[in-house]
Parts: sequence; C-alpha cells; structure tokens
Amino acid sequence: MSSNLLQRITYNPDICHGKPCVRGLRYPLELILELLSSGMTIDEF
Repeated sequence: MSSNLLQRITYNPDICHGKPCVRGLRYPLELILELLSSGMTIDEF
C-alpha cells in the first residue's frame, strides 16, 4: 500500500518550484501536510 501512495508523489522542476506535489495537482506536499497537521480534515481541504 505505501508504494502505491508514494507513486502519487511527483517532482517536476517546472511545477511549484520543484517541490514534491501530489500527481495531477499543483499543491505542494508540504502545504498539504501542514494543513493536516494543524487539524484540518481531508474533507475540509
């Protein structure tokens, strides 16, 4: 299961200044993790 989740993380120097993103989205993974750790739920995101 974890390998499937890791396949969803992409890296492209031309998108979001090269930060890792969820495939197909332009949201940096860093932002998503910060929001979830602050208490936001997936539905709120």
